[in-house]
Amino acid sequence: MATKKSFALRIDAKTLKAMQRWARDDLRSLNSQIEFVLRGALQESGRLPKHGKDNEVSNGDSIER
Repeated sequence: MATKKSFALRIDAKTLKAMQRWARDDLRSLNSQIEFVLRGALQESGRLPKHGKDNEVSNGDSIER
């Protein structure tokens, strides 16, 4: 498992509520949902490898599309 780093995140209330709803709908924690969305955006922009162990997130979901 990759080493996790903690950091504070400033986010507007509407975005936070939307992410919380999305996380709840997908049965994920808010933290896992944010990481899932960020990884997907990084992969689609070519800033994160699409193959290999970097695809796997801590809750077992794959980002592969």
